[in-house]
Amino acid sequence: LNTSYSLTFDRIGFRAEQPISSYGAQLLRTVVEQVPQIYCLDGKEPNTQDEEEVVQSRLLQPLEFLLFGEDPQAGLEKLQQGSASSQLCGRVFKEGETVYSCRDCAIDPTCVLCMNCFQDSVHKVHRYKMHASSGGGFCDCGDLEAWKTGPCCSKHDSGAATAMETVRFRIARGGFYFSIQYMLVWEESFELAAELVICNRVMEDTFYCVLYNDEHHSYDHVIYTLQRSVQCDHSEAHTHTALIDKEGRRAVKRGELRSCQDARDLIRSHSEHISLQPLRVEILHSAVMAHQSFAMRLGTWFQQIIGYSVGFRQVFCQVALEPNSELDQTSLISRLMLHDARLYKGARKIIHELIFCSLLMETEYKRLFAIEFTKHYMQLQKDFILDDHERSISITALSVQIFTVPTLARQLIEECNVIKVIVDTVMELLSEHLDANHRFHFQGYNSDKFFRIQVIFNDLRYILISKPSVWTEALRTQFLEGFRVFLELLNCMQGMEEVKRQFGQHIEVEPEWEAGFSIQRQLRHILVMFQDWCSSDVRPLLLLSFKECHRALMRCNNQPFHSEAIDYYMCKHILHVRPYKVSQEPVSIHLPISRALAGLYVQLCSTGAIGRLHEYLDPSCDYTLWAEHPLRCVVLAAQVSAEMWRRNGLSLVSQVYYYQDVKCRDEMFDKDVIMLQIAASQMDPNHFIMLILLRFELFDVFNGNHSNKDQELLKQWNRLTEEMLYLIIIVVGERYVPGISQVTKEDVMMREVIHLLCIEPMAHSSLVKGLPENESHETGLETVIPKVATFKKPGVSGHGLYEVKKECLLEFNPFFFHYSKSQHSKAEDAQKKRRTQEGSDKALRPPVPPPFCPAFSTIVRLLCCDILIHVLRRVLQRAVEDRATYWTEAMIQRALHLIGQGLSEEKTQLGGHPVEEVTFDFSLKARKHGKSVFHLLSRMKSLPSLEAQKDMIKWILQMFEVVKCLREKSSPAACMSVEQTKPEEIVPDKDKAERKRKADAAKLHRQKIMAQMSAMQKNFIESNKMLYDNMPESSQWEPVSSTGSESVVLSLGPQRGSTPAEREVLTCILCQEVQEVQAHSPAMVLTACVQRSTVLTQCRGKTLACKETSYPLFMPPDLAVGTHTGSCGHVMHSTCWQKYFEAVQNATRNRLHAEHIIDLENGEYMCPLCKSLCNTVVPLIPLEPLTLNYENAELVGQHLTLPRWIQILSARIRGLKSVTQGSGKDSCVIPLSGCSGERKFSDSITEMLVVCATTVHRVGLQTAPNELCPRVAIMSWNTCAFTIQAIENMLQEVEKTLFGSLQNRQLAGLKAVVQFSATQHLKSSHAVIQKHFTDMFGALLPAMSSENTPSIVEIDFFHLLVGLVLAIPALYQEEAVDLRPSAVSSAYNHLHILQLVTVAHIVQVLLFKCLPGRACPVNLRTGIRPFLRCAALFFYCLTGVPPPEELSMEALCSYLALPSNVFQLFQCHSGTVSPLIRRWCGHPSIAKALKGEIQTISYPRKRNRLIDLPEDYSALLNQASHFQCPNSMDDERKHPTLCLFCGTILCSQSTCCQSQLDGEDVGACTAHAATCGAGVGMFLRIRECEIVLMASKTRGCTFPAPYLDDYGETDPQLGRGNPLHLCPERYQKLHQLWQQHCILEEIARSLEVVHVMFAFEWQML
Repeated sequence: LNTSYSLTFDRIGFRAEQPISSYGAQLLRTVVEQVPQIYCLDGKEPNTQDEEEVVQSRLLQPLEFLLFGEDPQAGLEKLQQGSASSQLCGRVFKEGETVYSCRDCAIDPTCVLCMNCFQDSVHKVHRYKMHASSGGGFCDCGDLEAWKTGPCCSKHDSGAATAMETVRFRIARGGFYFSIQYMLVWEESFELAAELVICNRVMEDTFYCVLYNDEHHSYDHVIYTLQRSVQCDHSEAHTHTALIDKEGRRAVKRGELRSCQDARDLIRSHSEHISLQPLRVEILHSAVMAHQSFAMRLGTWFQQIIGYSVGFRQVFCQVALEPNSELDQTSLISRLMLHDARLYKGARKIIHELIFCSLLMETEYKRLFAIEFTKHYMQLQKDFILDDHERSISITALSVQIFTVPTLARQLIEECNVIKVIVDTVMELLSEHLDANHRFHFQGYNSDKFFRIQVIFNDLRYILISKPSVWTEALRTQFLEGFRVFLELLNCMQGMEEVKRQFGQHIEVEPEWEAGFSIQRQLRHILVMFQDWCSSDVRPLLLLSFKECHRALMRCNNQPFHSEAIDYYMCKHILHVRPYKVSQEPVSIHLPISRALAGLYVQLCSTGAIGRLHEYLDPSCDYTLWAEHPLRCVVLAAQVSAEMWRRNGLSLVSQVYYYQDVKCRDEMFDKDVIMLQIAASQMDPNHFIMLILLRFELFDVFNGNHSNKDQELLKQWNRLTEEMLYLIIIVVGERYVPGISQVTKEDVMMREVIHLLCIEPMAHSSLVKGLPENESHETGLETVIPKVATFKKPGVSGHGLYEVKKECLLEFNPFFFHYSKSQHSKAEDAQKKRRTQEGSDKALRPPVPPPFCPAFSTIVRLLCCDILIHVLRRVLQRAVEDRATYWTEAMIQRALHLIGQGLSEEKTQLGGHPVEEVTFDFSLKARKHGKSVFHLLSRMKSLPSLEAQKDMIKWILQMFEVVKCLREKSSPAACMSVEQTKPEEIVPDKDKAERKRKADAAKLHRQKIMAQMSAMQKNFIESNKMLYDNMPESSQWEPVSSTGSESVVLSLGPQRGSTPAEREVLTCILCQEVQEVQAHSPAMVLTACVQRSTVLTQCRGKTLACKETSYPLFMPPDLAVGTHTGSCGHVMHSTCWQKYFEAVQNATRNRLHAEHIIDLENGEYMCPLCKSLCNTVVPLIPLEPLTLNYENAELVGQHLTLPRWIQILSARIRGLKSVTQGSGKDSCVIPLSGCSGERKFSDSITEMLVVCATTVHRVGLQTAPNELCPRVAIMSWNTCAFTIQAIENMLQEVEKTLFGSLQNRQLAGLKAVVQFSATQHLKSSHAVIQKHFTDMFGALLPAMSSENTPSIVEIDFFHLLVGLVLAIPALYQEEAVDLRPSAVSSAYNHLHILQLVTVAHIVQVLLFKCLPGRACPVNLRTGIRPFLRCAALFFYCLTGVPPPEELSMEALCSYLALPSNVFQLFQCHSGTVSPLIRRWCGHPSIAKALKGEIQTISYPRKRNRLIDLPEDYSALLNQASHFQCPNSMDDERKHPTLCLFCGTILCSQSTCCQSQLDGEDVGACTAHAATCGAGVGMFLRIRECEIVLMASKTRGCTFPAPYLDDYGETDPQLGRGNPLHLCPERYQKLHQLWQQHCILEEIARSLEVVHVMFAFEWQML
């Protein structure tokens, strides 16, 4: 075709008046001719840019011209002018995209908003949740049925659709019809349809070997297979695999049929070796591939065209839904849906997105599409079950968009009976698991297939998620029909997977149980929804539903009786019932019909319809049968607890656990309890208790007909008795169910929360986990928690906790039926401890429950029935008779609780009714007989074995007296006097005074004890002082107080203070031997960690020079990368450390994951004591005590002025140069006064000096270790200077004093580093050190500088100061003899170097005014203060001269022997300084810097901080949603990761942003950390809401994000989805972690705690 539109359509022959069918025929001819010429036949990669341009020009642009009738751009502008924007947003979510749901306004949890709509909606200020989408859904903004309020954001207000021209409508209809029909090319996957074959032309026989994606093979498996099957390298195979995973398929070979078949066979063969299932690979003809590719391109083009106009969208919907008479009335969209499972991933996504933006955006067409979807629902689900793709890319995932619309769901029930369709689908798919009794049996099931079947239950939940407010007859009829079908499903579950107690031998194979409980969990909310729907139409739906459910229960044949009914006698009562023993006959824990019936019965009571139940149900029905199966389940749980079923394995234990667990209990255990309460309300109370005794197999035990001396059997009886009494407590006392008593759901929730908090204070997330969720995933906790608890905010770590309010403790029930064993024990201990602290007794009384509703009011008769009184009397009698093997304290405790319940109930009834009307007579029956309950209790008071229950017994006896007074109608005063004995009520003043006296005495006693302990501690420290000297912590750190400037001790110069002579005696942490630190003794070392750092950098991300050729003598002022040495301060002998390090190496090689914690090649190890990560040791070198002869020093000072000193050093340097150049020896002999002998060290200290220096050199320069390298000494000086600068920066930031604020370990490490650096001139070559000094001195004396000497604006002067001070002793050394400067010479050397460097630094600061707008002296003082603080810290560690107590600017200058007005340096030495300044400022670099050609640094340097984060986390998510990967244009899920050092957002864990680092492929974060943080990184993964710490290419760990929800908790992975806000304290903690160089240590400790078999590939992050 021509690119000219007019010529094109004249040539094709399109006319507006043509019939629609002719458009399709002409379009078909064009496509048949053009598509094979464009796609896949020339061997090019598909979807290339050139190919796209050809498709646009030859096919798509002519199609657009046909639709618009003119230039598409002009037609589009007209459409946009005449039509309003759509009311629906319809944004299709990608996997991982953040979506929002409003908890206040959403109709159900599936109603969500995209980021943009949420930000512009009213829901932003509501209670909302955020989470990551699994993909496949779309934004519900604009859907009026999805929101209670605020359905539209500001961008999606409703607009009117624009009418289309009739001609355009007809043309568009024809084009759409052809295009959709053409997309059905997928029906012919291997051969083209006849109409697509090019007539009179032989097709080229070229084929493609196409590999498809599946869920069975990993990335590595596919790469391995491709490398060996199609002879491609790893990179190409990786590309193929990535595209297969992304798009779903990929052509991996092109050629003749035979070659493609060989490749297919090889791929299948190699993949079968790895997995039992081979990879799916097919051979497709090139023409088939071409048409399939264009069909997918048409799909994306459709989305674009439909978005132009509402009219286009409506035409598309009409064409897609129009029945086709030639194909059994099947619409085109139905055919596309039915072929969804045949498509690969990329094709599916396009078709689904096409449906989203068309059919689901129009209300009427959405209804028609829903009908089509429901019509084919079963077939679609069958295809999905056989498919191996995730549901998010299956057409079945559209159900959530259809079934959750309330009006649409009801229409589908009325017109299609969708409930029946869904349940029939489930039954069809699960039919293979039905046994001979028509019950499910899942032994040997396929877990993947079963999981896919379970997903169908979500559709049933979607349909029922919003109950109707108005019922039509059609809706009622169809719903009831669907409910009957649902009961058939439950009938297959009733009694499924029965178990039978194993005797003798342990079970050999654990039976399958997870499948049954999985279905039970899926049905949990569905059962509740059915009950809610029934209760919304009381007459007749609720009653009819109950009738149907009862009929289904009566039809069940599970667990039948095998014997006829017989009579059982006890206490003159007869029970006629069939015998059944849980311990001997089969029993099932699955009873969904029984539990559904219980739920419906409660609904009848709550709605008041219970009064009409006799019209639908036979009043003479046997309630024993109702209670039978639930009672069996409870007994089964009790017997498992009694360890009677231990030979049945863990499967049964797991079932019982989930039976009572929060995830299942509301529709299992709770409903069984309700059914027992129903039976108890309808049965004779004595018969009910007898039935319980029978099923617990305790009837003979309490009937006096059974005795046994088998200790194991007695233990089982005791345990079963405990469980039996516990069940009666529950049946009588658990009334917090709407319909059983007059309580609300809020009351129920309050009680649950109170009992959870009675265990211990809990975080919000722990409370949520302990509470059941409703169908909307809500617990209702937020509405009740302020009423029952107080919130305690979290600190820097941990989380916020809720503590129960004191007034709510009266509702505590120690036998709360949702407590597990451990929870019961914890709660009981906690409450007893609390009552003891309050001075109350330990009696845990039963709380007063709410009264039963009339239908359940007869339950209380259980407490006063003859059988229960008999049981209680027998239990108490065993305890009184002290028959140890026949009773337990737990049994007595439960019996006492039951007695308390009975007395409380009687007291309540007597208090509210006249005595004559009260028939409840528990207290009277408890006093009958000689050995009555009351008599036995009176005897139990004095039993030593029941000391723990003494308070409870006392309270019960008091309650007997209270009830007696009420029955005898005693005076109110008498009753009140008895009541006042209750500890929880008003206590007499006398008791209060007595308790206060005891408390005061106890307090005084504690104070005396603490004073004695303090005195003993002081004596112990004094007598064992040596043990407390492990750390170099001595009095020399204490600042020296000064009253005036004249008393300040100087750290350098002729008036320098003396170094205190103190012995430093330390203990090795390994061998515990004590040793004094001496120069000639064996070495003692400090553990240390050397690492590169950018904490102080002023140019983050700067690319550094080559590591091999860099000369680090002059540190740039931007401090781009420094070398930091830190220590934990723990001391060892060098020999002990060497043995320990060797042992660590040997042990690490034998551990699977240890190499990920420590790097053996880099000498890493963990500190033996504190487990800090270390990679070297620093030898401890004692300070040499020096005392100056001040008179001699003053005489020397008269001659050794600054000019004279410079002259002497210059001469010495020239002499050294002349020797180096070989010009003669005489010229270098310039006498230097004041020399002394060089200091000597032991061999072990010398060895450790080399070890430490080599490590600093290796780590700092990232080079191979080489102790002979001339840069070793330089790196030692640099790490000394940088470490001091880092410490000074940290102290200044937290506003702490320079001296006195450091921890002992920091101070010890710093002193050791300074002393270690000061000895480097002894280990290195004299000539090398002298050359270093010469080069450094040349920066200050331009006359002596070399060509490469930097200017003063290119030097960090503190690094220069440290280097000069530590290198100058080398000038005194000769080849023949080792000399060093005397104390006087060192004093003047240090003074003059400091003065000269300070002058240069002042000039450097003044050249670039750091603080414009202030007076110059203020600028200067502020600018040079960090330098002076570092210098003071350096000289203190070097000389040991105590610093002043107050470190003001004046005191600081005095300590450094500088004038308080530093400008006096220029005046005092003007003759020397003025020429130097002129020379410094004349350097060419100064002019460049002033012109801005060189980056300059302002002083004081800015302190680096972590970037500012927004207070609201949704702002970060919004920022991430707009993130575009710089190297990829696709819309696949990305992991935007924020660097907290610089604020750059990176695309992590993605192949698109991988790069090379040191010859290895690394991820974007690893590459960024190498430049931004010298290998150290701190990143925030925005969508995962977690911090990632990185310290190298192979090591990292996760760390909690500094964002907390309103409950003081972090939310990793946004699992809870609550709104998050920045916690400044936690962010400050992260900042300090970075500033203090503890990231590496944190990572190592995290990896040590978290043992992983396979490490995460941090380098790919």
